[in-house]
Amino acid sequence: MKKALQLQSISTWLPTASKPVIISGPCSAETEDQMIATAKQIAATGKVHALRAGIWKPRTRPGQYEGAGEEGLKWLIQAKKETKLPVTTEVANAAHVEACLKAGVDILWVGARTTVNPFSVQEIADALKGVDIPVMVKNPVNPDLELWIGALERLNKAGITKLAAIHRGFSAFEKGPFRNAPMWDMGIELKTRIPELDIICDPSHIAGNRELIALISQKALDLDMVGLMIESHINPDAAWSDAKQQVTPAALSKIIDGLVVRTPSSDNKTFKDTLSILREQIDQLDDEIMQKLSQRMKISEKIGQYKKENNVTILQVNRWEEIVETRINLGKAMGLNPEFTNELLKLIHHESIQVQTKIMNKVEERV
Repeated sequence: MKKALQLQSISTWLPTASKPVIISGPCSAETEDQMIATAKQIAATGKVHALRAGIWKPRTRPGQYEGAGEEGLKWLIQAKKETKLPVTTEVANAAHVEACLKAGVDILWVGARTTVNPFSVQEIADALKGVDIPVMVKNPVNPDLELWIGALERLNKAGITKLAAIHRGFSAFEKGPFRNAPMWDMGIELKTRIPELDIICDPSHIAGNRELIALISQKALDLDMVGLMIESHINPDAAWSDAKQQVTPAALSKIIDGLVVRTPSSDNKTFKDTLSILREQIDQLDDEIMQKLSQRMKISEKIGQYKKENNVTILQVNRWEEIVETRINLGKAMGLNPEFTNELLKLIHHESIQVQTKIMNKVEERV
């Protein structure tokens, strides 16, 4: 059994922050004037707890703006001095870590392209041994929960206890409405595995479009994530990187004002009593569902045996198409989302095939 992570919550390293914790700033520090002006406008909202800016930018293809480098650290630290806000930036190797520590950066984050590589994460962890600095870890670009947890474990093993995760969505071959698929289940599973871990959402990178940031931000808070990292720029359309997903400081303020912050529990007795009754009903229904699924699989076993005796293939496409069509229509009539019904049917069908496969390939014992 793996040892639990030794963690300190964000409230210990951003003591003035309240939920939601807001981290904001430009995607990239482009010039000193742009960095300082953006930082001042963000600080003037009174709603942001830390400034962010990319100093080194890992770009997909060469020729794109790759960051100001160490010169940009000077601008970031000057923004810190003028706003009195702590600052954070992304590091991808030991040299970045050393430069940030020397400059006086308050919080580091490990980017999605780095999290995917255990060698790079270990290099960063080794560079941070004996250093008491908060580190945030973005999810890897691909939906691999073990890589995400592994990065957190490597840093924790190096002595970093001020750890948080950043949920920024996952790359997918098929592009949908978002730049990166949210895959909220990944964040939920991470919180389930490490309950003491604070998770921040990066709606800018999930959205890829400033119009969707408010929607994603609210969803993240409703899933009990503690904060948001939102990219903000004084002139987003002229930004040198990720222009479409950045908002002005004024727009940022409106987004924050529009958020509804809910609590994971309530002291209201009526609420607790009602919730308890409803949960008991769900528990009972779940028991019934499990019983029905068990009965269904037992019938699948009988079907598999019958097919075997008659030398018939496991899969009959026409039958499967009939099931999908009739069950989805039935589900719609009952108020169920067709996509949910379709995914549920796929899972049940997959398990049914597995059950029948065992029957079909079972070698009969001979006396």
